[in-house]
Amino acid sequence: MSETAYPADTFGSPAPVLSVSPVVLPAPDRAVDLEVRVSAPVTGDDLPVILLSHGQGHSNHLSSLNGYAPLANYWAAHGFVVIQPTHLSSRTLTLDPNTPGAPMYWRSRVEDMTRILDQLDLIEAAVPQLRGRLDHSKVAVAGHSMGGHTASLLLGARLTDPEDGTEVNLTEPRIKAGVLLAAPGRGGDALNGSMAESLPFLATPDFSRMTTPTLVVAGDKDASAHLTVRGPAWHTDPYLLSPGPKSLLTLFDAEHGLGGISGYDVAETTDENPERVAALQRLSWAYLRTQLHPGDHAWQAACDALATGPGPLGEVESKEEAPAH
Repeated sequence: MSETAYPADTFGSPAPVLSVSPVVLPAPDRAVDLEVRVSAPVTGDDLPVILLSHGQGHSNHLSSLNGYAPLANYWAAHGFVVIQPTHLSSRTLTLDPNTPGAPMYWRSRVEDMTRILDQLDLIEAAVPQLRGRLDHSKVAVAGHSMGGHTASLLLGARLTDPEDGTEVNLTEPRIKAGVLLAAPGRGGDALNGSMAESLPFLATPDFSRMTTPTLVVAGDKDASAHLTVRGPAWHTDPYLLSPGPKSLLTLFDAEHGLGGISGYDVAETTDENPERVAALQRLSWAYLRTQLHPGDHAWQAACDALATGPGPLGEVESKEEAPAH
């Protein structure tokens, strides 16, 4: 299969990347302080920001600020500042299993992202090479798997708190666009029985008010049988059940690792495919570039190239915002 041909000027030349970790954000109301990795191009100003939420794989360190290098490095080399938190659910932390919110800490994960946005000035001060170079008005969020659940709540999805039955609205208006990578779909009878009991927060997602522009990425071989009885279609729910503007990228033959986005050559990737990862790098970057810079043509160019390239790796469909009544 030949690599999809993109116009030479669509993505520009990659810049050297500066990566600093851990940057520690004081969090007295959290079980431990929040540690983040910050990756950025060494040149450029008015840099937009991507918050990247890790998933919950089997490896010890990918579910932390040390994971997802294929995405973080690419986005940073092409003009974004990428900030990766280590959520409380990370295997790198040895928290008491009775810590409130364990084991997935779904609410704390979202609060981590809000905390980062509240302390962007502190992050800039901790990384002097970044001081004055961030555009605080251009912020996106991306997340894989459980990180996709985190990102969806920031983008406007709701759920019913399994503890008290109240509706949870954690929408973050400072976030202007998002990318959901193999994210969870609807609850109810779509979940397998054991998962509905062990992770009840997955039982009641509501995507009907997730209005922030979002690219949903799903692999057509991502059955996720430990979570759902619906097979790969489950991961398209955040697109199908939310209003526009949204886009859906379906990657052909992709499983939950989407070709290997959680790290370079990691054992937990069941569908290792560097070409697939390269396409996802470009398409996700192009989507966020165009959303945060209205009038930019990177997304259209990337979609055109995907559709016309030899042996396509996937397909894109989109829906626009519903007209006002």
